[in-house]
Amino acid sequence: MKSLYEQMGGTYRQEGDYLIPNLLPPEGSDTQLGKYGRLRRTFLKEHHNGIYTAMLMDGSLWNHLHEIDQSCKERLDRIVSRMAEQENVTENLKAADQMEWVRRMNNIHNRAEEIVLHELVYDV
Repeated sequence: MKSLYEQMGGTYRQEGDYLIPNLLPPEGSDTQLGKYGRLRRTFLKEHHNGIYTAMLMDGSLWNHLHEIDQSCKERLDRIVSRMAEQENVTENLKAADQMEWVRRMNNIHNRAEEIVLHELVYDV
């Protein structure tokens, strides 16, 4: 009799006397996760373990984490550019007062990252 995992297409590997499920990322996929993908994985693992386990078992976790990572990066870039434009943080300011430009850009980046984290990473 096959287990539910085997019925869903899962496979096992023999390690000594034990059968270990093959829960590795899909072949050919880039296994490097960015900052936001790792944050999402940690969030799911610690606060929504059922969702994390289900996604891990059906093989959709890595794709989900890569998608979240890419979405966060794109959204962060858009928000930063729009906020910088609205707050008149331009190349002219950078040429005139570099430290003021850095201070304001860091402030904008931190606010934009907070928005992205709450909208995409820490949302179920």
